[in-house]
Parts: sequence; structure tokens; C-alpha cells
Amino acid sequence: MSAAEAQEVKNFLLQSDQQFRQLAEQHHELDDRLHQLIEKHYLSTTEQYEQVTLKKKKLALKDQMESIERQYREAVQHGQVA
Repeated sequence: MSAAEAQEVKNFLLQSDQQFRQLAEQHHELDDRLHQLIEKHYLSTTEQYEQVTLKKKKLALKDQMESIERQYREAVQHGQVA
């Protein structure tokens, strides 16, 4: 699958799948907070812990989104989606 096709699938799911859209929004919010932390010159112990936790949560969300994408692509391949 080309990058353009993958982006089409993501765009379609963002418009048509509420769960995928919610996961994407949460992923974006975590990404914003991570960027706030990265911009700091020094992180407290609490902020370092938050950074690690955010990265793990962000990765888990991405895994869930990729699972939905994979299920959609498989459904398309098997003619279960128009």
C-alpha cells in the first residue's frame, strides 16, 4: 500500500469511524503535551515520568488506530466494504 493510499484510509476512517477519530484526537493531545515538555530545558522528576508515560500512552493509541486501519483494509480486500 502506497503512502497516498494509507493516507486515504486514515482520512476515510477519521470521517466515518467515531472510535478511530477519538483515538486520533487523544493521540494529538498527547503529542501536544509531549512537545510542551520537549521544549523545556530541564524536566523535573515528575515531568520526566509524565514524558515516559505519555509516550507509552501515545504508542498504545497508535497501535489501536493501526489495528482499526488493518481491519478496514482486510474488509475492503474481502469485499465486505464498498
